[in-house]
Amino acid sequence: MQGMGENCPFEFNFDAATFKVGDLVSYRVTGSLSDFPFMGTLLEVHEEYVIISADPNDPDSHMRGTRESRPVVEEAEIR
Repeated sequence: MQGMGENCPFEFNFDAATFKVGDLVSYRVTGSLSDFPFMGTLLEVHEEYVIISADPNDPDSHMRGTRESRPVVEEAEIR
């Protein structure tokens, strides 16, 4: 992640205008997990929201997030 003093081995897309399926994104979660950064893969990109997977090989691992540079996922969406 940026600003953590080390080079991150992942390439994240932080430009919501260019999001596309398959992009890696850094996302945030509300509630008790709000202090932690998460990484996911975009499964769907819509005008107002995105569908993110923490594990693209697990069809049940998907959650809806906001469409912004670091999407926000409601804690209740985490599976």
